[in-house]
Amino acid sequence: MTQKKITVALVYDFDGTLSPGNMQEYDFIPSVGKKNEEFWTESNRLAEEQDADPILVYMWKMIREAQKNDRRIHREAFVESGRNIQLYKGVKEWFQRINTYGEAKGLRIEHYINSSGIREMIEGTEIAHEFKHIYACSFLYDVNGVAVWPAVSVNYTNKTQFMFKINKGIEEVFDSQRINKYVPEEERPVPFKHIIYFGDGTTDIPCMKLVREKGGHSIAVYDPEEQEGRRDSMQALIDDNRVSYVCGADYSEHGAIDRLVKRILDKIEADHILEELQGV
Repeated sequence: MTQKKITVALVYDFDGTLSPGNMQEYDFIPSVGKKNEEFWTESNRLAEEQDADPILVYMWKMIREAQKNDRRIHREAFVESGRNIQLYKGVKEWFQRINTYGEAKGLRIEHYINSSGIREMIEGTEIAHEFKHIYACSFLYDVNGVAVWPAVSVNYTNKTQFMFKINKGIEEVFDSQRINKYVPEEERPVPFKHIIYFGDGTTDIPCMKLVREKGGHSIAVYDPEEQEGRRDSMQALIDDNRVSYVCGADYSEHGAIDRLVKRILDKIEADHILEELQGV
């Protein structure tokens, strides 16, 4: 067993990875008088017409639809909406179980969110306290605490910047100096080889590929209820060398994800022991 604890970061997308569907669909979209499909169709059409970032457009549309319905969206309203988000099987018990397993291996497990969803909603979920940091879209608020403009937009490309923030131990989104400062890999708090990334969709592909190419592990998950066809499409990510593994989104003890992650942690421990024996 290793004498010195090393840090392992488990980084998760949220929608479709820890929770079925999109978080806005549980409470927010119905509350502004829209059907889920209608909201996303209108949002994506506008993004295409204006050649705009779909993430920024959907955030603008959330504010716009609330205004049209004479709603003033306070931060607390987003947090309250997050309490209605459902989670995949086993997610609530997952974190403590994996933390305990890592502890027994001499590993310090840290959990992070890297999502194109809404940070304030994620903060309202019953698992929010499990994460060291939540990187996600968020809003600017006026003096009355009402959402008026996107503050942070997390799309498929800039998701990768948050992987480097985790790698270098930087939590602040606004800090654009430290993130660009050169730091030797061996001096970074969380080497990429000690990162496990969980994602489900196209917005996660750059992160999954980045982590995999730098020696870490990426896991593509899919809704177990949509297994037919979905598993095959995910398998293509392995064939294209973009991800390491594909699993159904069931985080229960002894399930596929549980067994896989524990074996990855075993490997990280073993690799670290061998490096110490080599004097690396």
